[in-house]
Amino acid sequence: MNLRYLLKQMKILSLGYKIEVMDTTAQIKNNLISRIKDSEDLNFLKALQTIFDSSEQSLYQTSSEQENQIQKGRQEIAEGKFSSNTQVLTEMRAWLKEK
Repeated sequence: MNLRYLLKQMKILSLGYKIEVMDTTAQIKNNLISRIKDSEDLNFLKALQTIFDSSEQSLYQTSSEQENQIQKGRQEIAEGKFSSNTQVLTEMRAWLKEK
């Protein structure tokens, strides 16, 4: 057997593996979605929410400055210092008409 043939066969096999893995991933996702939709077990759903929340926390690393700004924003919301989406859109449209 020549090397080119072996490499070609290896590539075909690896592509097959990738497709199989993607199929498996898609199947698992679809299975999970279906099971979540069908579940009425509040404790189970809360446990899943906790898993998702904890995995997301590791995705987002914030600096102390970002944490401070987040806290400041939360405080402003608590004090009612914010605009509704409708208010902002109205102001933007008015501003754009002036341009």
